[in-house]
Amino acid sequence: MDGLLQFLKDLFFLLSINSAEDIPKLLAYLAPLVITWTIFRRIKRKGSQRSTEKMQAAAQTGAEPATLHPIIDYNKCLGCGTCVTACPEGDVLGIINDKAFLVNPSHCIGHGACKAACPQDAITLVFGTARRGLDIPVVKPNFETNVPGIFIAGELGGMGLIRNAIEQGRQAMDYIMKKPGVGKGNALDVVIVGAGPAGFAASLCALKNRLRFVTIEQDSLGGTVAHFPRGKIVMTAPAELPIYGKVNFRETTKESIMALWQEVAKKTGVRINYMERMENITKTDDGFILETNKHRYLTKNVLLSIGRRGTPRTLDVPGEDLPKVTYSLTDPEQYRNQKVLVVGGGNSALEAAHSIADEPGTSVIVSYRGKAYSRAADKNIQKITDHEAAGRIKVLLESEIQAIKPDSVEISHGGKVHRFKNDAVIICAGGVLPTPMLKKFGIEIETKFGTA
Repeated sequence: MDGLLQFLKDLFFLLSINSAEDIPKLLAYLAPLVITWTIFRRIKRKGSQRSTEKMQAAAQTGAEPATLHPIIDYNKCLGCGTCVTACPEGDVLGIINDKAFLVNPSHCIGHGACKAACPQDAITLVFGTARRGLDIPVVKPNFETNVPGIFIAGELGGMGLIRNAIEQGRQAMDYIMKKPGVGKGNALDVVIVGAGPAGFAASLCALKNRLRFVTIEQDSLGGTVAHFPRGKIVMTAPAELPIYGKVNFRETTKESIMALWQEVAKKTGVRINYMERMENITKTDDGFILETNKHRYLTKNVLLSIGRRGTPRTLDVPGEDLPKVTYSLTDPEQYRNQKVLVVGGGNSALEAAHSIADEPGTSVIVSYRGKAYSRAADKNIQKITDHEAAGRIKVLLESEIQAIKPDSVEISHGGKVHRFKNDAVIICAGGVLPTPMLKKFGIEIETKFGTA
């Protein structure tokens, strides 16, 4: 509106300084500008209305960002929309009344492209929200914790996006290489714990620079990614893998990423000790002793890239230790012709539920304690809605699991406890940050409530 008022002032000024015979020519010249301006403002109003509706819908469901996300300084924001365009996810940010807003919080996965694109430096990336705190290890800009020599990169530090985790692993190793004493003495230069995106990139960087290192992984290559459901669409962005070069994946499947990483591991010859679990880290005068279930390593530095989901969040209900209970979905086919309960309301839970419901003969119940899916993507919510309408999924919102039995489950819903026949339970309640272990090593943890 300010721009339109200024435009009209300029127009009246031009009319006042021109002779009467020049006014028709001037108006003919300005008419297209007025029409263009009117159309432009109408488009902006419609866009603002759409963004407002999306933001209101998200607010009604209590949607909140799951990880790193932007907050906007409205004193600096020009409403130029550069951040909206820069976001690879789409529909995360929107322009309302000439200012940028986070309109779809649950869609934000921490790219950070909005901050990089903002010409006014009006965006700050933060963790957690005022309602939901997020525990984050305290790390310096070089990824070193308060314990000199222990570094953290990737999901454990709040960077869940594959591209960001890869970049952090590479950068952390660059800092480790520059530390005094690297390459000297009998101790290893670094032990890398975890072979997910951050740990794998760090291992390649260590190999490229001929560091003396060992990488241990308690499971298999890929870490958390390896345990995504079969066929899961993985959102990422172009990234640089040391030795291998640029990877141009954007939206791809879990299988494609895993196939690439396996190819890179084979071509580079990088060595990773699988099925080896870290059990303790002890500080020494010139480094650390890192103990695993198989070996004992003397090392100058440790890079923790273990992720946040290594310890699943449990329900603490009777029967949770039964063999039929798992905390992730790998292959929906194994549940054919079974009655399955999926617990949770995030993307992992909804993806597990609708992918199992697509298998022949399955019967799926989704139990979630919330009133709505506040942290799930629209496409997953829509699939659940479609499956529910088709009778393939039963949804129990505002419900809680009371007990798990060998052939049934008991669920509290609507003021009553209901019993359902059941063959399998998948609990997708997120992961627990290994806070006790980190504190044992002396690493400081801070809870972020919407702060950087």
